[in-house]
Amino acid sequence: MQWIAMITMLIDHIGAVFFPHVVELRIIGRIAFPIYAFAVYIGYKHTRNVQKYIWRLFWIAVISQVPFMAAFNHFSLNVVWTLWSALLVLLALDRLSSKLISIPIAIGAGWVMEWSHMDYGMYGLLLVLLFRYFKGPVLVMAHVVLNALYLLLHHSSLQMYSMLATMGIAIAQYYQAGFRLKGPRWIWRYFYPAHLAIIAVIRWI
Repeated sequence: MQWIAMITMLIDHIGAVFFPHVVELRIIGRIAFPIYAFAVYIGYKHTRNVQKYIWRLFWIAVISQVPFMAAFNHFSLNVVWTLWSALLVLLALDRLSSKLISIPIAIGAGWVMEWSHMDYGMYGLLLVLLFRYFKGPVLVMAHVVLNALYLLLHHSSLQMYSMLATMGIAIAQYYQAGFRLKGPRWIWRYFYPAHLAIIAVIRWI
């Protein structure tokens, strides 16, 4: 799954920077984010040291910020900040003494993510939370509702194609597939800033 996420993300970013009118590249790219959102939840669920996990995502977000802005030529916070924020929300929800304040915390975090212009913003947080609370057909339907809300707010149907990834994850869950990181971990961790830096250099040249 991580290879699918990295390759589809690369295709998406190449399309966004160099071929903005080729919508097929952006459609392929919609597959990537649900996999990353799911990976954050799975990583949080199975990590042996959540503090190290939080710091690792934080530093990847920091390292990626300048390449992100250079590649896309605009100022906003890259998607790793979104995943990092969602990770903090997951931790907060598990450590709350009262579940009554979980919704205000999630809403407040989502507002901060929107206000600070994190990539995907509140949508990204809600998608991570969907993977926390739902599985199978219910997960798929919840993502359909989330994408419908995105369509109403942003007037873009492109995000609907992200359902392909969520359906794949739901099917894998149904067959009780194990989700473990395979291959060199450094590729999974640093592909994001590395490919953005390469795209930025090519664009500059």
